[in-house]
Amino acid sequence: MMSSNERLLADARRGDEHAFSELVASYRPALQAHCYRMLGSVQDAEDALQETLLNAWRALPRFEGRSSLKSWLYRIATNACLKTIERRPRRVLPIDYGPAADPHDPLAAPLLESVWLEPYPDTGVELEDQLASPVARYEQRESVELAFVAAIQHVPARQRAVLILRDVLGFSAKEVAETLEMTPAAVDTALQRARKTADERLPARSQQATLQALGDERLRELVGGFVDAWERADVDSVVAMLAHDATIAMPPQPTWYRGRDAVERFLHSVALAPGIRWRLLPVSANGQVAFGEYRWDETTRRFIGRAVMVLTIADGLIADITAFGSPQLLIRFGLPERLEP
Repeated sequence: MMSSNERLLADARRGDEHAFSELVASYRPALQAHCYRMLGSVQDAEDALQETLLNAWRALPRFEGRSSLKSWLYRIATNACLKTIERRPRRVLPIDYGPAADPHDPLAAPLLESVWLEPYPDTGVELEDQLASPVARYEQRESVELAFVAAIQHVPARQRAVLILRDVLGFSAKEVAETLEMTPAAVDTALQRARKTADERLPARSQQATLQALGDERLRELVGGFVDAWERADVDSVVAMLAHDATIAMPPQPTWYRGRDAVERFLHSVALAPGIRWRLLPVSANGQVAFGEYRWDETTRRFIGRAVMVLTIADGLIADITAFGSPQLLIRFGLPERLEP
């Protein structure tokens, strides 16, 4: 007797688009997260996912079932990502783009090219989590953290694919070899090189481990204190929550600052300068603490969405503030474009 998936596959191979949509629906969140890890951009990941599904639909009559449908879809998605990588520069954070700025200098002009890493809404990870074990869920969230995604953008494309397929998704060396048309021995070599490159850029502790060790109560205190201080433009209180070598970055501007003193000067003169008012809406991005950031606009008399801000925590303090300045990102996170006073 055929299972429901087998029936859907048979119907889809006969040209039933509805059956195909049902067949791939459960794979979509995980495939999109895979494309995001490869590409570092939500928009690029969505484009690669759409290309994957289109290519899968076209190739479905030739799918012979020698591998699982999951492996087959990941093969198509990985190759779609590799083609995208060939066409554009890698995505980075400002900290990887250039040196820290002098807080006495003016802000550099924003770079409008597609060079910046983007934050990833945790709703995608949560959908990916639904059938996973608690350990697997923890590992999936680690694999979309900003530090991890930023680190693997420095890994050559095919090595990056090997790393994600083997270490994040748990594919065997044989499956990865078939996906990338390599030998299993070449896969093992590529994996070792990819791990070495990534490890050189990764922090000693993931955000998942850090937040778990911090505990829910202390995290609530830290987040609540930060929101209160930021909305009151209380620079001293914000600075008191920062690690000694904390950074603040604001892509698409390449300018970023390192160290409490530099961040404090920037907050006093720019971000939290007199007359500037903010509201923060909690959201979750990349498995980390994050907010939608809204700035008061006197003309409309409303708070207008400006950025998605992601915090990185270390030792109970804020190590990094990264404000991704793109109002379009708010829509992807399901946030409103503006807030009433």
